[in-house]
Formats: sequence, structure tokens, C-alpha cells
Amino acid sequence: MATSLAVGFALYFVARAVWWIEQPTVPLLMVLAIAVYLVVVNVAILGDSSSVRMPLWTAVLAVVSTALIPSLVTLSLDPADRTAPFATWYIGALGLLAVVCVVRRRSVVGWLTLGILIVSASAYLGVGVALSLGLVGSIMWVAVARLLVMFWDRAVRDTERLAEIQQAVSAWHATQRVRQRERRLRTQFALAVAGPVLSRVVAARGDLTDQERFDARLAEGRLRDELRGADLLNDAVRNAIEAARRRGSVVTVFDEGGFDEIDEERRREIRDELAVVLERAHTGRLIIRSARDPRVAVTVVGRAGSRSSGDDDAVDLWHEIPRRGTGS
Repeated sequence: MATSLAVGFALYFVARAVWWIEQPTVPLLMVLAIAVYLVVVNVAILGDSSSVRMPLWTAVLAVVSTALIPSLVTLSLDPADRTAPFATWYIGALGLLAVVCVVRRRSVVGWLTLGILIVSASAYLGVGVALSLGLVGSIMWVAVARLLVMFWDRAVRDTERLAEIQQAVSAWHATQRVRQRERRLRTQFALAVAGPVLSRVVAARGDLTDQERFDARLAEGRLRDELRGADLLNDAVRNAIEAARRRGSVVTVFDEGGFDEIDEERRREIRDELAVVLERAHTGRLIIRSARDPRVAVTVVGRAGSRSSGDDDAVDLWHEIPRRGTGS
């Protein structure tokens, strides 16, 4: 719609230019001015429609034509006819060209074009006469166009920012839904594991046999493992941890984001390797930690004694599982 309006106004001013009330003294100069304007304004409006911003060469052409057209029109007419409606067509026409430059994001060129028009029209017609014959309207057009473009660009930036915020919020909600689902699954699994033991504890009011107390400690450990390090666990790892605890080892699992940005296939390989390491470990205390490290995904540390003994510093197992396999 804006393009159609611009072309329509341009044709209106050209129609005013060719509607001669008096024959120009040098008609060829008038025709040349009209032809130059038609070419330049159409190139400015319709040229390179792939981008809103006007090409630089088109902007330079608009400035040159603005300096040329008033001179051609003035030289083609007798001094007595220079204030006739067909003689002052260039005031509105070049004002429209300045508006086109502003709308196509060449504000400096648009104001420069308007400045040249003001100087030319004032020089050939006088300041007061030029203002009364349409120069005020051209100035107002350019000013309003600049304000509209400024508000439009700000609205576009705000819309893009709101769209980005909406996308971020949608992604956050999706992540939260996934996390909630994972928490529900982990809770259900943990309750399935620890539920029977807890029910027995409640039913017996804490009066348990030694075996039942041992089973309760195992259930508590499984519950902690599911809450602290679910990503590290598969059936083989769970069985290896339980076997280590049944042998009397104290096993602690920490997942601090070591699996981030690791594909699922490599995760399975890491879990399988972890299960093998735990099956072969015979130590008083095992610490399994998965931290954010650029090289290591999981670290397994074995200490000679439990935390209550005095020999925790004696490390008899240290195994690191890299983030990437040997073949990657």
C-alpha cells in the first residue's frame, strides 16, 4: 500500500508538470527534468525490493537529481511563469523523493535532499513564495515520515524482543514439564523400591530384626541414589551398588551435571563401564561423582575405610571415565 501511494503521488506531480498553461521557453529542459524525476523516483521506490534499506548508489542518485531538477525547471521557463502550478511541481515531487529516502532507511540522505530543495526553491522563488507554494508541506512530510519510521522500527524491535521472550518462556515451561515428569518417575521408582520396607517399619513401629534394619538401610541408599544421581544409574549399576553395600561398603552417588551434552549412546557406554568398575571394587567406601568437566564424565574413588575409621585418606581406587569414548 505504501509503495502504491508513493507511485501514485509521483505520477500526480508528473501530471502537474506536463499540464502546461504556458509553453516553456526551453521545453527540452522541462521534459528532461520530468524524465530524470520519473527514473529516479521509480528506482528509489521500486529498486532492490529485497531490502528495506535503499542502496547507496540510489541515494546518491536522489541527491544529484534533487540538485539538478530545480535548475532545469527554472531555466526552461520565463521568469513570469516560475510561480505557476505546473512550474512548482518539483517542490512537492522532490519532497516526496525525500520521504521515500527516509522510509527506505536513508534518513541522512532524505534530510540532505530536503535541504537542497529548500535552498534551491528559496533561491529561485524567494523564501516566502517557496513556503507558500508547498515547501512547508514537503518539510512536514519528511518530519512525519521520520517520526513514523522511528516508531515503526521501535515497534518491530519490541515485537522481536517479545517473541524471543515468549520462545524462552515456552522453552522454560517445556523444560519444567520434562523435569516434573522425570521427578515423578524417579519418585514412583523410589517408592516402589523403598515402599515395602517403609511400610514394614511403620507396621512394626521401629521394632525390626537385624536383617530388616539392613534391608531398610539398603532401601534408604537406593532412595538417595535415585534422587542424587538418577542419570548415572541403570539396572547393572543399581545391582553393582547394592552388591557393594551388601559386602559392607559405603556407597555415595553425586550427579552434578557430568552427563550434560553427552549423547545417549555414550551415556549407555559410561553406565556399563561404571557397573564393571563397581563390580570389581572391594573397598570400604566408594564415591561416585559426575561433575561438569571438559574431559571426565564420571570419577570413582575408593577409600580403604569407612568414614568413621581413621584411614579415609588411604585411596585404593581411582577410576575416571572420559566424556568421549576411544573411538570418538
